[in-house]
Amino acid sequence: MSAAKENHMTDAPLLSVEGLAVDFATMDGVVHAVEGVDLEIAPGQTVAIVGESGSGKSTTAMAIIGLLAGGGRVAAGSIRLDGREIAHAPEHELRTIRGRDIGLVPQDPMSNLNPVAKIGTQVAETLLAHGLANRQNVQQKVVEALTAAGLPDPERRAKQYPHEFSGGMRQRALIAIGLACKPRLLIADEPTSALDVTVQQTILDQIGAMTRELGTAVLLITHDLGLAAERAERVIVMHRGKVVEQGPAKQILEAPQHPYTQSLVQAAPSVAAARLRPEAFHAEDRPAADATDAVAPSAPASADNIVEIENLTKVYPVRGQKEDFVAVDDVSLAIPRGETVAIVGESGSGKTTTARMLLKIIEPTSGLIRYEGKDVASLSRAETKDFRQKVQPIFQDPYSSLNPMFTIERLISEPLDFYKRGSSADRRRRVRQLLDDVALPQSMLRRYPSELSGGQRQRVAIARALALSPELIVCDEPVSALDVLVQDQILTLLGDLQREYGLSYLFISHDLAVVRLISDYVCVMKDGSLVEAASSEEIFTNPRDPYTRRLLASIPGNELNIAS
Repeated sequence: MSAAKENHMTDAPLLSVEGLAVDFATMDGVVHAVEGVDLEIAPGQTVAIVGESGSGKSTTAMAIIGLLAGGGRVAAGSIRLDGREIAHAPEHELRTIRGRDIGLVPQDPMSNLNPVAKIGTQVAETLLAHGLANRQNVQQKVVEALTAAGLPDPERRAKQYPHEFSGGMRQRALIAIGLACKPRLLIADEPTSALDVTVQQTILDQIGAMTRELGTAVLLITHDLGLAAERAERVIVMHRGKVVEQGPAKQILEAPQHPYTQSLVQAAPSVAAARLRPEAFHAEDRPAADATDAVAPSAPASADNIVEIENLTKVYPVRGQKEDFVAVDDVSLAIPRGETVAIVGESGSGKTTTARMLLKIIEPTSGLIRYEGKDVASLSRAETKDFRQKVQPIFQDPYSSLNPMFTIERLISEPLDFYKRGSSADRRRRVRQLLDDVALPQSMLRRYPSELSGGQRQRVAIARALALSPELIVCDEPVSALDVLVQDQILTLLGDLQREYGLSYLFISHDLAVVRLISDYVCVMKDGSLVEAASSEEIFTNPRDPYTRRLLASIPGNELNIAS
């Protein structure tokens, strides 16, 4: 830590929170979401609050800025901004504070940007509302704000709508809005949780550069401990609405004292990226495999491979342009039986398109996909129906992939009903067995997806994928939206199921730390092409391609010395 940063601790706090309690009125009574939280942030300092979903970290942040959800109220405690009490400030006073004194970069840009308003208009609203621009110079100020946030060609981008931006560009637009008024405190609530590691690094660098230049303090809300250690000077750990531990970032994460903090550190792949994969993912009697053969550019047909992909290409015509878009370009790889092959890369690298072609959701432009030695493209209608029983997907967002109108029992039994597996009694028994397999209680059967947590919903999605006893499961970002503890549970579950049922996995992810934990082989994709393919150990200890090395270097907290 620099001397300048250490001096923050001697400054009078910019933000002081003491004994904060937040309650929510619900139909089942009052919920105590936050209890007795104390924290301080000095001018120019970065403090991170970490914890799983429901720990109270975002509720604490929203209480500070006066944006609690309906039914929420500050039940007790003090919130002082530069010595001024704002815990129960009237709304008109809070509107003045928001933007000018406290900026906000929220988690999901698509939910927080108006889809029918141009980006420039949304930045201008903030500037005009606080009197920092007038009708004559507002466009110039908007361009300056977008430029400072790192958006290329800001004049043109200001005239575009959110759907015309990539995820990283939308997040930059939110940064521009949050910092347009040059606030003294910026609350960044999970600002990069849905972004690739390289885009994440760029966004966080941008926030860091802007806040340093403006002298802005940052309250970073995250469930990523590696990110917190890398970007914050102090870390506050919350669990069930209470602060269980806080202190200097490296001290907290390299030598955690509280059992909950220790469990977070042990579960977090982004922090523990350097450790070997647990034996839960390594069957001791598994024969040694030659990574070159397993994922060679021209993988030969082999009885040991459940899938062989050769020279796979997908081209999309682009309206109004002469050149087509090549989403996947001459990709060859194989999936050994009973093993896990991961495809990693940034958004737009072609990894999900490759998976969708394997699942027969989209047809390839050229190339060959063989399943159990048979060309998938030549399957008859009856053979395709059989293929879909043996190859099942698990998607990234279980909430959008589960019918919200179905009970959990009906969701899991749906594929069994469609394929008429056994009698009704047999299917009911199978559903209950699947619930046991994914460690969910039988009481869940009558519930709906909205009544489950994110981790529970993903377990339901896994149970449904297992219903037809598949041989291959395609996992498309199955844990990217989950907290580290839930993520760890799901990864362990996938490993246990693989050992028990001999499953093969194609695991799609942009998170290399997660991939290290679960994969046997890794294929790295960039701009539609396969740039490197080898065993997991080889990729992580001796990456050969500069792009792979850049991805590895972007993992937050990968240089931390975590105590086992």
